[in-house]
Amino acid sequence: MTRLLLIFLTAVASTLPLGGVSAFDPTGNREVVRNTPGLVAFWDFTQRESTGQERFIAHVPAGSTNVYPLDAANYVRDYWGEGRQATYADFPLLNDGPFGQAIRIRQESDPNFRPFLFIPRSRLHDTPLDIKGDGKSVTVVVWAIRESGNHALAGIWHEGTDLKQSSTASIKKVERGQRQYALFAGLNKAGSACGHVSENGASSFLNKYALHKCNSLGQSPAVSADSPPEKLAASWQCFAMTFADEKNEITGWLNGESGERWLKNPKSNNLLSYAHNAYMQAHYARTPGMQDGEDSEFPEAQYYSPPEGDESETEVLREDENQRVERRRYRYTEVVVTLEKDENGVWVETDRNLVGLRLNPWWYPHGIYSPPDAEQGGPFTIGRVIHSSRSVGFTGWIGGVSVFDRALSAAELKELADLRN
Repeated sequence: MTRLLLIFLTAVASTLPLGGVSAFDPTGNREVVRNTPGLVAFWDFTQRESTGQERFIAHVPAGSTNVYPLDAANYVRDYWGEGRQATYADFPLLNDGPFGQAIRIRQESDPNFRPFLFIPRSRLHDTPLDIKGDGKSVTVVVWAIRESGNHALAGIWHEGTDLKQSSTASIKKVERGQRQYALFAGLNKAGSACGHVSENGASSFLNKYALHKCNSLGQSPAVSADSPPEKLAASWQCFAMTFADEKNEITGWLNGESGERWLKNPKSNNLLSYAHNAYMQAHYARTPGMQDGEDSEFPEAQYYSPPEGDESETEVLREDENQRVERRRYRYTEVVVTLEKDENGVWVETDRNLVGLRLNPWWYPHGIYSPPDAEQGGPFTIGRVIHSSRSVGFTGWIGGVSVFDRALSAAELKELADLRN
C-alpha cells in the first residue's frame, strides 16, 4: 500500500508546474481553443519562433502563413521620444496558467515607460486578424489575473495621440484614433469584461472618446500578482467580448457569463451623458418642429436610436383625466414618457426622456472601422494600447489571448472559460 501511494503521489507531482500547485492541462486546453471554429489567432505564450528573436507567435488555422510574432515596445518612446526601449525582459513569465505560461504586465513607476507586446500594422493589414468593415463579427478572449486597473487587455485599438491635453504638450508623433475592436478590463466598471468597437476609428456622440462599449455584469477581483502559487492558480479569470453583427450587439462575458447590466440616469454620467444627448437629438429630429434642447447641427451619423418595439415593462407613474406619465423599458433603453389626450380623447406622446441605458449587451448598429490603408490603421496590442493619457492601465498576468472572426455562442464561451479551472 505504501509503495502504491508513493507511485501515485509521484505521478501527481509530475503533472504540476515547477514551483506551482495547479494541475492545469495545457495541452488539452490548447486544443480546445485551436479547435473552436472561427479561430484567427491564439497566443499561449509558450509557442515561439524557432530561430532569430524567438518571439511569441500565434497558433493559427491550418494553411495560414502569418503567425503574428509579437514585438516588444514602449509606446511613450515611440510617440514622445522619451523613456527606454522595451524588451521581452520587461514581461516576466509565470511558468503556470491554463496554457502553461503567462506574461506579467507590471505597475510601472516610470511615467516614460509603458511597454506592450504588439504586431505592427504593416504585418497585419488585410490579414484575417484585421477584422473590419460591414457584416463582420468578432470575439476576443483573454485569460488573465487582474491585479489592478481597468484598461486594455488586447485588440486593435490605437486611441490616438491627438487629444489636446497636458500629456500631449511634448509629443513628437501625432496620430488620430485608429480603433477597430478590443477587450478591456472594465473601464467604467473596473474588473468587468468590456468590449469596445468603433465605426470610425475616432470618437462617438461628439465626445473626444469612443463610447460604444459594453460591461459584463460580473466583475473580477483584484489579486496581487505576487500572490503565492496556490492563490494565483485559483485566480484565473476569462474575459471575453463578442460583437454579433447580425444582432447589432456588443456583449461582455466574464467566465462564460454575460449578465444584464443597466446604467440608471445616463444624463448625469460623465461620459454616457453624450449617448443620452445623441438619443435625445435623434428623438427631437423625428418630432415635427424645433424642440427645446434640439441641436439642428448635431450630425445624423452620431444619433443613438436603439430599436423600441414592444416594451418589456410598463409602469404608470402618475395619471389624471388628461395626462399620464409612464416608465417604459425596452431591450436597450428605459424611458419616461408623458402622454396627453388630444381633442379626440386619444393619448398622444408629448414628452420623452431617456432614464436608463443597457450596457450589456450594448446596441451597436455599425460596421467595424476599416482603415483605408496600412498607414491609417492601428497595431494589434496586448497588455496596453497607444493613448494620449499614458496611464498605467491593466496590471497582472495574461495567460492566453485569442481572436475569432465570429461571435462565439454562450456555450462556446463557457467551454473556453472553464479552461481556467
